[in-house]
Amino acid sequence: MGTQTAFSGQALQPAEIAQAAVVQRARPRATACALLATDLCAIFTARILAMGMLHWPHPGAGFPNFLGFLESLGLLVLTYEALGLYMGGGISIVEELRRAVLGTGFVCLLLAASLFFLQHPRIHGGLLVLSGSLTAAAVPLARSAVRRLFAKRHWWGVPVIVLGAGRAGAALIECLRQHPEIGFKPLACFDDDPQGQGECEGVPIYGRLALAGALAKSMKVRHALVAATGMAREDLVWMLDDWGAAFTHVILIPNLFGLASLWASARDIGGMPGLEMRQDLLIPYNCWTKRAIDIAGALILGLLALPVLATAAVWIKFVSRGSVLYSQEREGEKGRGISITKLRTMRPDAESALTSVLSESAEIRAEWECRFKLRKDPRILPAVGKFLRKTSLDELPQLWSVLKGEMSLVGPRPFPQYHLDGFGQGFRTLRGRVKPGLTGLWQVSGRADGDLEVQETLDTYYIRNWSLWLDLYILARTVRAVLCPKGAY
Repeated sequence: MGTQTAFSGQALQPAEIAQAAVVQRARPRATACALLATDLCAIFTARILAMGMLHWPHPGAGFPNFLGFLESLGLLVLTYEALGLYMGGGISIVEELRRAVLGTGFVCLLLAASLFFLQHPRIHGGLLVLSGSLTAAAVPLARSAVRRLFAKRHWWGVPVIVLGAGRAGAALIECLRQHPEIGFKPLACFDDDPQGQGECEGVPIYGRLALAGALAKSMKVRHALVAATGMAREDLVWMLDDWGAAFTHVILIPNLFGLASLWASARDIGGMPGLEMRQDLLIPYNCWTKRAIDIAGALILGLLALPVLATAAVWIKFVSRGSVLYSQEREGEKGRGISITKLRTMRPDAESALTSVLSESAEIRAEWECRFKLRKDPRILPAVGKFLRKTSLDELPQLWSVLKGEMSLVGPRPFPQYHLDGFGQGFRTLRGRVKPGLTGLWQVSGRADGDLEVQETLDTYYIRNWSLWLDLYILARTVRAVLCPKGAY
């Protein structure tokens, strides 16, 4: 039974389609149970840590207060369920972070109100604040670890049917394959093109679009992703009505790749559907909040980094003569020039060493032109240079630039002029809308492994989808990137 049978006009029976689609499929209930167990462990751990931390200054905050844990546990789980955190797929990691933090905050407010108005005897105020804060951090972190462990397993996530096997459908399937953390696992494709092949990016095509409902009912698949961008508007409207009778979730993928997507929301404009893309970077409150986080973060990190900077300075002096610091002019917000300072990780004759190696090897020259980095860079100082660059600790002096307001903790990295010249003017103009960052989405998503196209794609996504939640996500990923460096050299 193949695609040719379906396209030849012989309608497949639901049982036949189900038999053809017997593959290892995602199981939403198993995924939801795994997430629930993860949340329970994270909440329990957060409460234990909070009790331990609070026990020394307040010995009374002991086991009697732990009895109130069951109440907060139940409220947290119910709130997470109401916010859709146990659907098993379809929520971005940043959106999951937002919902988990807001849900935890909501429960803490409810318990605080109970403590204030009812004089609740089993809830300690300090324990409530501390355990709530730890829970807001522990739940997203635990979910991230579990997703990293299981996201590529066949049972993880939600099975989906892709309606449309053209270029848009192929791009959608490839995107889902590259981002298993989304949790959507394509089970089958349907398309009206009689020239369609038996598979679309490895996913079998089972026939015409009208047959999708039969598979959905027989296989109990509730999610459909519509990528039929070439379908006429009138036909699409009628087909959406039919699909709505078979699928509880029908997600239309418009041909708008590249636009802001993370915080896009639907709008009803007099009966016409519209998509609103908020420009969060233009909202003054967001700018002030981002600046406050930059100042507080730079001050705290700066104090913590003093011993690291002192140790690195001595190490650099031990292996190489010359200044400990290195400064270079870079392009900042609105194209203004800024001075970027780093711990020196290269030899004093770095430029001549680079010119020599590029002239001697065409292979090395091609690697340089692709990424403007070399895996075996002859300019790097032995030991200290490699360590500082691999962990990105050489960037710590730029905390001063963050305090001065020339940079932000999170944003597109300020590139040297020769690196910027590799991009088009449109992208350079887009980068100029925001302050350069100490860390960025590119650095935590693969770092130096990406070529210029990857760098442009990730920086563009960050700028168009910016939010404080995205910044918090990148900062959390930065900690992991520093402790477990991958792709940095």
